[in-house]
Amino acid sequence: MRVLAIGDVVGQAGCEFLRAKLPRLKAEYKADLVIVNGENSAEGNGILPHSAKMIYDCGADVITTGNHGLRRREINEVMDRGEGLLRPANYHPSAHGQGWYIHDAMSWKACVINLQGSVYLDTYENPFACVDRILAQVETPVILVDLHGEATSEKEAMGYYLDGRVSAVFGTHTHVQTADEQILPNGTAYISDIGMCGPFYSVLGVDPELAIRRLSTNLPTRFENAQGPCALGGVMIDIDEKTGRAREIIRIQAR
Repeated sequence: MRVLAIGDVVGQAGCEFLRAKLPRLKAEYKADLVIVNGENSAEGNGILPHSAKMIYDCGADVITTGNHGLRRREINEVMDRGEGLLRPANYHPSAHGQGWYIHDAMSWKACVINLQGSVYLDTYENPFACVDRILAQVETPVILVDLHGEATSEKEAMGYYLDGRVSAVFGTHTHVQTADEQILPNGTAYISDIGMCGPFYSVLGVDPELAIRRLSTNLPTRFENAQGPCALGGVMIDIDEKTGRAREIIRIQAR
């Protein structure tokens, strides 16, 4: 089976670019499952019901999020439906939604787990302990982990920790695609960050002038998403659905 994973979608521009590019990518890579991180898909940040619907309409099967996943309370009801819109599994148990999901395609099943890193982000349940707890409940061999985190060290450590136990570990959150895609020794596909889908001439999707103002003055600055041409980052992962081992991981960029 083949899985497409697309990085953080940023704002309306990112949603529209995803709509323009994802159908062709699905066909080109013969994708059986599409995972999209949508935690910044609403203007400003967070995810709203209409941006989640737009991502699904583009062809996504599962939407993951991260530290902004529950920022907009309008999404809580959609999260609670349990239809493949995820927030990090290591959030407090009282949080709306769920952190992992079984996608059932009849001939195969795939588990998608959404985690948030603990380095430089708000501290929740330790992600290593959290994923152990989830894996004890999962029976399908095809398991994909979106680790939404700041530190490449934590992401790499998680990759090796889960090597041979899951099919893939891919990072999100930094919005910058890394060039370290690989199959780890025991068969798990890994990449530190798959990038973003949003304005190319930007600072992580934000208007560069506003980002510069904030960083050069340390004064409060209201961020706005940049305008102009967009880019999409992601990966295609080929997996043996019987063993769960990854056979190939390919970095994807579309502009």
